[in-house]
Amino acid sequence: MGLKEAFAILVVGLVFVVSGLTINLIQLVTCVLWPVNRQLYRRINTRLSYSLWSQLVMLLEWWSCTECTLFLEHDSTLDRLGKEHAIIILNHNYEIDFLCGWNMAERFGALGASKVLAKHELLKVPLIGWTWYFLEVVFCKRKWEEDKKAVTNGLNQLKDYPENMWVLLYCEGTRFTKKKHNISMEVADSKGLPRLKYHLLPRTKGFTTTLQCLRGTVTAVYDVTLNFRDGQVPTLLDIVKGRKYKADMSLRLVKRFPVDQIPEDEKECASWLHRLYQEKDALQEQYYTTGRFPGNPVIPARRPWSLLNFLFWAGILFYPLIRFAISVVASGNLLLILGLLSLLVVASVSVKRLISVSEVKKTGSSYGVDGSKKQT
Repeated sequence: MGLKEAFAILVVGLVFVVSGLTINLIQLVTCVLWPVNRQLYRRINTRLSYSLWSQLVMLLEWWSCTECTLFLEHDSTLDRLGKEHAIIILNHNYEIDFLCGWNMAERFGALGASKVLAKHELLKVPLIGWTWYFLEVVFCKRKWEEDKKAVTNGLNQLKDYPENMWVLLYCEGTRFTKKKHNISMEVADSKGLPRLKYHLLPRTKGFTTTLQCLRGTVTAVYDVTLNFRDGQVPTLLDIVKGRKYKADMSLRLVKRFPVDQIPEDEKECASWLHRLYQEKDALQEQYYTTGRFPGNPVIPARRPWSLLNFLFWAGILFYPLIRFAISVVASGNLLLILGLLSLLVVASVSVKRLISVSEVKKTGSSYGVDGSKKQT
């Protein structure tokens, strides 16, 4: 383990874990507001969530200094980002694609209110799952018969959300691997759908249900396709180590207000999504051929808030911790010294456990293993 990696895991990791548990506790206390003033509860939890998620964005923006370039088909798109409720459709190829999506959300002021359709197992993950629970993120088990009522109820509840909300959807359902792609294309052949080269066949149920439930609230759908230059495949651990990458994100405004230009009928809406993924595949082919996306490149300016938020929590935590550590070492008490070292070890292990949640080999659904023929 290098010095920079050790520093990030012990310092940044300790701040993230302690501040996250503190934020979760505050979120629990705010639950008393739910029956009295639901919108106030939401505004408070949006900011509390931002205070936690922005620490991860800080790693990408300020620690590794990874650059994210947007390629826009229309310059006017930039003026609308972060100023409306929107559905964001992303490809799912990298461990840190979620972090690049959050990076874009942070730069346009939508990070705190960003939503996802999350795997139910993540609800049990401290900090991440707990924060999402208080933020009204919808959890699903990927079994529609069991999920239908909970997903529709959860999405319908977001119709009156007071903050500009981004719903980030990975319609492929899981990260791209060769094995999953081969089986996905078998499904495409069996359904008479065109083959995709760079994507899995999209699972349409999440998109059609989200659009049906939030129609009238969401005013735009954005298609975002992410690539890293020079064929790089970064991991979250690479970002923790401070390695710099250059990400290219093609941002296309698929449909703008009114959203009812997208078919309301579920089958027609599903066909619309399949056509979109065929366009995304052609866009990827162009990227690999020319080395860039079409459109005008724009690098949105970094905002200082993610860095200032981290420094705030670090100052609160480390001032008393350093004083305590000095007093423990000065006391010469072996038990206290071992206790302090144990605290650092626990913090390090906790951060590595959280990092492992994002690892490709440890994530993904049973897509391509069990029940792939049931895909919709």
